[in-house]
Amino acid sequence: MSPLRASRRAQSQRPRRVAVLSVHTSPLEQPGTGDAGGMNVYISQTAVEMARRGVQVEVFTRATSSDQPPVAELAPGVLVRHVPAGPFEPLGRDELPAQLCAFTSGVLRAEAFHEPGYYDLIHSHYWLSGQVGWLARDRWGVPLVHTAHTLAKVKNAALAEGDTPEPRTRVIGEEQVVSEADRLIANTAVEARQLVGLYDADPRAVHTVSPGVDLDRFTPGSQVAARTALGLPQDAVVLAFAGRIQPLKAPDVLLHAAAGLLRDSPELASRLVVLIVGGPSGTGLEQPQALRELAVSLGIEPQTRFLPPQPGAALVNVFRAADVVAVPSYNESFGLVALEAQACGTPVVAAEVGGLPVAVAHGVSGLLVPSHEPRDWTAALGSVALRPHRRAELAGNAATHARRFSWQRTTDALLDTYAEAASSFRLALQPEVAV
Repeated sequence: MSPLRASRRAQSQRPRRVAVLSVHTSPLEQPGTGDAGGMNVYISQTAVEMARRGVQVEVFTRATSSDQPPVAELAPGVLVRHVPAGPFEPLGRDELPAQLCAFTSGVLRAEAFHEPGYYDLIHSHYWLSGQVGWLARDRWGVPLVHTAHTLAKVKNAALAEGDTPEPRTRVIGEEQVVSEADRLIANTAVEARQLVGLYDADPRAVHTVSPGVDLDRFTPGSQVAARTALGLPQDAVVLAFAGRIQPLKAPDVLLHAAAGLLRDSPELASRLVVLIVGGPSGTGLEQPQALRELAVSLGIEPQTRFLPPQPGAALVNVFRAADVVAVPSYNESFGLVALEAQACGTPVVAAEVGGLPVAVAHGVSGLLVPSHEPRDWTAALGSVALRPHRRAELAGNAATHARRFSWQRTTDALLDTYAEAASSFRLALQPEVAV
């Protein structure tokens, strides 16, 4: 079959309506605190793009407040259904498995109000949602596509000091979902190999689809204007971190590296600004002031500024204002912050883990650091932030690299995967013809 005919056939088999499952976090929440992060961005952006292509999307998420309406519109063609499951309050991920039965019941009841075949496909995000999707798949007779976003076995192999390992319950749950899903979406080829090697996934079921970046919002712009908006000195050396404040994301590595810069170059004391943007999350909730206390103990409190999670244009200003954006995570399935910063024309220094070697082009749009040792991060950050010509070279390439990724391209690949999953699912249901 020719590529053109294959493309037309895939389009004809694309679903009319998709049920997206996101148990533990809603696409309506502000990324950067609690459990809201890159997954929220991924779900909201791809849902909107699918709706633009005529595919209706309904996102099921757990209700966390009695004030939330049962159904809210995220965008034309995209509905968010708040499913009561447990108390109307945020719950930790360790508490959520006990609410999966109630959540599943709510999802199945929503479908029961419609004619059979209302949803054509289920796309679950994170293992908790995969457990629900597995049951709904069998009940509705439609294919299940699953995106893990993070994997317990991978996280446990590279824990931050003092962080808590993922429980055995999650490991088993992930293994079950990998076994039952019709298609598995991996963010990178590395994650695809992890699914096969660590979870015994069928290689034929694993599709690699890179996340994207909003290239209309995250664009290069005036550093002067961005610093003015944030109240930062124009001559400052600005190192920025944006994300959830938890050991996994390792903002402490940036603080240690900044302290190293001041020890090496004391004259920076009046110019250095370390901008930390985000809120406590995960195990970081156990010590919400730990990062501030670390800044004090390292003697860089005067140089460190903390901001809450920033929406939209405000986050763009953070990236444009920075000389370098640091992504020192111990594990990232991809690293959307790295893409967003580069799309704004800002170099990124990132840990050489997970999907970050895909999100950051080493030596072209930023640098990758193969360790979490403060001295290595001090050297890497200094080689960019304190060398104007090198910084300008990387900045010039950053936006070009980011433009290789878009949510439009991601969505097209997802829809093609949906069509393939649906075709294979229908074929498997056909009775064998005796010869």
